[in-house]
Parts: sequence; structure tokens; C-alpha cells
Amino acid sequence: MSDYFPPPPPEQPQPEHRAPVGASPPSPWAAPAAPPGKQRTGLIVTLAVGGGLVVAGAMVALVYSLMDSVSDSIALPPERSDAPYSEPYDEEPYDEEPVEPVAPGPAAEGDVTVTTCTRDSLIGWPHADLKIVNRSGSPAAYIVSITFVNADGAVVSDGIATTEKVAPGASVKVRAQGSGEVAAGTKCRIAGVDRHAL
Repeated sequence: MSDYFPPPPPEQPQPEHRAPVGASPPSPWAAPAAPPGKQRTGLIVTLAVGGGLVVAGAMVALVYSLMDSVSDSIALPPERSDAPYSEPYDEEPYDEEPVEPVAPGPAAEGDVTVTTCTRDSLIGWPHADLKIVNRSGSPAAYIVSITFVNADGAVVSDGIATTEKVAPGASVKVRAQGSGEVAAGTKCRIAGVDRHAL
């Protein structure tokens, strides 16, 4: 041997591994088989279950704290008494329609007179021509209801006449038109007069 190369180390004895039954024998030049590793499956499962429980507990605590803060911010209605009908609930007053002012002075019915009560010759519908004189001391508007009655006094039709602003002492002429055909001899009656101060 040369002086430059150290001698090879002595051979170490190798542990013998038996080949499984029916397997080919290992090659003498193949690397030795690694020893079987330790089983860590139990440790991995334990850590996974423990970690899952910790995360679930943190989520429950978070949800509970959120629900607690939300319930504090919600105003609950006051509790009602268990006593049945001990005191009635206060009713809220309903809004009534405003009453329009009525013009002062004599009764409004005296302001209206029927000047003509006729039946149309072509279609047979009745109408009444009216004269309205504002006898109150302020400007007013009028709504006049007319009924048309037959010879027996039964109402066979009705009509309405309205006016705009009528000055005190002034007069206007309007017509109340009935609807539907009526018999000859139908009469006109003033059913009501509303005078509204303006």
C-alpha cells in the first residue's frame, strides 16, 4: 500500500434483517433498510382534538360577548301589568276634520231661490235654475242640494249646484242638473244649503 492513503476502516458487523416470507433476498449491495419509526398517530390526534376544542371555546366566548353587548343596546318595551283590565289604556284622540267657518248672518236657506224648474224636452232630465244672494256680512261660497220629486212626492232624482266666492250683497245664478229621465210635472225642492265664509 502507498503511504499516502490510510488503510480502510475495519468492517462493522451489520444487524441482520430477515426478509418477509416469499420476498426475494436483499441485495448485498443495497443500503440497509431503515428501522421502523415510532408511531406518533396518537399524539397527532390528541393535538388536533385539543386544538379544535380550544378554537370552539374561543368562538363560543366571542358569540356570547357579542350577544351580551347587542342585548344591552336594544331597548325593550316596558312590561305590562298582569292585572287584567285594571285600568283601560288611554286612547289617542283621532284627528277630526276641521270645521269650516259658517258665514254669520241669517240662515243660508233664505239666500237661495228656485227661479226655474224644468224637464229637458229631448232627454227628459230635470234641472233647476237658482238665484243665490249672499245676505251675510262676509264673502262666502255656496253648495246647494236640490231634489226632484214626482207628483206623488217621491224623490226621482237629485242635483247639486256650487258657487265660487260671492261678495256680501251680491247675487249669482247657477244650475243644479238632475240625472235620469223623469215624468212631466216633476217639481224641484231645496234639500240643503251650505254657506262657507271665505
